[in-house]
Amino acid sequence: MGNNSFEGFSFDDERKIKICLAASSGGHLEQIMMLKPLALKYDGFLVTEKTAYSTPDPDLNTYYLKQTNRHEKTFVLNTITNAVRSIRILIKEKPNYLISTGVLATLPICFISKLVGIKVIYIESFAKVNSGTLSGRVMYKFADMFIVQWKEMLKVYPNAKYYGGIY
Repeated sequence: MGNNSFEGFSFDDERKIKICLAASSGGHLEQIMMLKPLALKYDGFLVTEKTAYSTPDPDLNTYYLKQTNRHEKTFVLNTITNAVRSIRILIKEKPNYLISTGVLATLPICFISKLVGIKVIYIESFAKVNSGTLSGRVMYKFADMFIVQWKEMLKVYPNAKYYGGIY
């Protein structure tokens, strides 16, 4: 994944490429940050959840979404808030590609990106070896490229691409 093209995509004019890295907090954020060199090469920025432990990356323009939990009463309101924030971010930044490791808080920016013609690349969690995540199962249906980090996951997602781990 370290070169300037993903299988199935071509970066026609490298001067015009802009990448959005999107991930919730914790391990998903840690995974997406493994792609920081790619974001720096292609004018990238980061979208993640705002938590008590959030610290901005000095090298990447960072935008924050509301932390979302589907079991909380504020789930619907937070999802709507994240959708509105996502629209504002996408209008301002105008990325060509969105690369996400999930989860729930980032689904609105993934859906909106797809709707407006931004190529969406989803990377299923490194922690999943034999079964998919809820977000992964949703994203598998509409992502332009779906990547798994374990060969065994091709049984779960037969049309996915396997490149190994991003660690």
